[in-house]
Amino acid sequence: MMNKPLKLKKRGEDGSKVITVRIKEDTLSALDQLAAETNYSRNELINVILKYGVENIEIE
Repeated sequence: MMNKPLKLKKRGEDGSKVITVRIKEDTLSALDQLAAETNYSRNELINVILKYGVENIEIE
């Protein structure tokens, strides 16, 4: 039986970019609480919230 090779994609090939942001401690605590309640990682939750915000923002 032949073993199939393990194929790995290089990190970043999913269209994601690593950035650094400053977040207030109380906001970070709230994010962590939401992440714990929803079983999302902090990163997943931030991406969901940012995507929603970008798609639903109204500029006056």
